[in-house]
Amino acid sequence: MIGSFATSALAASEAPIVDVYKSPSCGCCGKWVDHMRANGFTVRSHDTNDVVQHKYRLGVPYGYGSCHTAEVNGYLVEGHVPARDVRRLLKEKPKARGLVVPAMPMGSPGMEQANRKDHYDVLLVNLDGTTRTYSRY
Repeated sequence: MIGSFATSALAASEAPIVDVYKSPSCGCCGKWVDHMRANGFTVRSHDTNDVVQHKYRLGVPYGYGSCHTAEVNGYLVEGHVPARDVRRLLKEKPKARGLVVPAMPMGSPGMEQANRKDHYDVLLVNLDGTTRTYSRY
């Protein structure tokens, strides 16, 4: 019992920290934060009325924005990116800016609604701002 508690405490202390910049009035952003926490990430949520400044700072390409912007281990994570793709990004460590899910696709983490699930792509943003498909849902 003590061994498993120590392992859990160690895993929690090593959890990647995700800084999320979001509007204080956006409900789906809060649901995405919950999704990330439920998948083992430590999340620091920053309410701001100027999320755009963080999009610029982190290099979100024009036209690829969503409602919230996050940063984890130096990578940008824009929009409703599934936690498993963030984990894969951190494991593979590509030379890239990070991941984006443009807009707000129904059925993506934080955008769940009844049985509706739109198809969407998670895109890897290369250092030069170009993108390529990272995963499909």
